[in-house]
Amino acid sequence: MSIDAAQAALAGEHACVYGYGVAGAHLADGAESAHAALAAHRARRDALAALIRAADADPVAAEPGYALPSPVTDEASAAALAVLLEERLGALYADLVGAADSPELREFAVRGVVAAAVQALAWGGSPAAFPGLDGRV
Repeated sequence: MSIDAAQAALAGEHACVYGYGVAGAHLADGAESAHAALAAHRARRDALAALIRAADADPVAAEPGYALPSPVTDEASAAALAVLLEERLGALYADLVGAADSPELREFAVRGVVAAAVQALAWGGSPAAFPGLDGRV
């Protein structure tokens, strides 16, 4: 397994868990969707941490806090944060797809790219021709 790519994806999941905690407080209409997305990110975070441990490495820890790209003050800014989080995470999973050294890890990473792209669209993001690779191909 490419530990560096897996650690980067795990760090991205940590950031998403934090970000959805912030965004969720402002998503009255999307609260249920935010809770579901948060649960999915926690599950993928835990699965990645387990994969990293299985490779005899210590999973990267979550930061105590994360700098937000802009203030989250209402539903629109919360949705914009969710889109940004998902797009950034999709890129990290795309990197993991390329670095994966087993079919199982590659499938996990591909599912991460797809999940991030679907969530970004659900929060109002734009469709991408190559999710996780926009601006890089």
